[in-house]
Amino acid sequence: MFSKSQYESARDIVYRSMAPTLSYSWPLISELTGCETWVKHENHTPIGAFKVRGGLVHMEQRRLAGKTGGVITATRGNHGQSIPFGGRIAGIATTIVVPEGNSIEKNNAIRALGAELIETGSDFNEAADATKDIARERGLEMLPSYHEDLVMGVSTYAHELFDAAGELDAVYVPIGMGSGISGVISARDMLGLKTEVIGVVSENANAYALSFEAGKAVNTNSAATFADGMAVRIAHPVAVDYINKGAERIVMVSEEEIAEAIRIYYRTIHNIAEGAGAASLAALLKENGKMKGKRVGIILSGGNIDTDKYLKILAGGIPAP
Repeated sequence: MFSKSQYESARDIVYRSMAPTLSYSWPLISELTGCETWVKHENHTPIGAFKVRGGLVHMEQRRLAGKTGGVITATRGNHGQSIPFGGRIAGIATTIVVPEGNSIEKNNAIRALGAELIETGSDFNEAADATKDIARERGLEMLPSYHEDLVMGVSTYAHELFDAAGELDAVYVPIGMGSGISGVISARDMLGLKTEVIGVVSENANAYALSFEAGKAVNTNSAATFADGMAVRIAHPVAVDYINKGAERIVMVSEEEIAEAIRIYYRTIHNIAEGAGAASLAALLKENGKMKGKRVGIILSGGNIDTDKYLKILAGGIPAP
């Protein structure tokens, strides 16, 4: 997808604004999974999610190219924090579009980064459709949620994981629009490793699982999951092509399995995981028979979950989508 020199430039941009995040093999989690499990702590970035890396790279590349006019993008939250985080550093104004009823706490974080926030549509894909019209009306450039710059940026976390853990037998990665898993595949290939890359989606937002089975982009009619980072109905064709070529398989997990993984993260290592952030642990637990005795990485992609939802999960419940 990109060259080593392009990756090195992206890495330098990322590390000007943040330090590498922790990769650690937690004994209690390894005991539960039955394998040596390495957790990549992307919940510890400056915005609490892996997306910040891609935002930093994309907005700096825009600045270097002299494209400093306003930009607009759609999100459920973490991408919508990454773009204004990078935009603030690059001196580029940002407008973020989210669906109605989006995470209150993610919305507050987006505003705190200096972005204008617009709420419209019933889900991510409706918000993304509305973004096109707003971009035309206001003369803003629309940014996609899947782009080579974003993949280059987020691939830095995969390099950090492999630097810390060495060659792993497998890595489980949650899939939203696909930049995270694409970054892991690209790092794996660039380093010449044999690690299996396994995608994870919610059973209730399984467009990428269906696309993997079909060998082409397949859309769904619903993305009714509380794991908002994976709540996507429409798969990106370029992402599907890259994932289908580079991933071993895609695992679907239930709402209860995701909620239990969130509880496990708190109970064992006292870290907060949002739904998408806990999905890779949920998938590994689902497949622990296959992974017994192996060395496995799981991506804790973010910790940005609203307080009321988190409390409901800790009490044994499952939040509404």
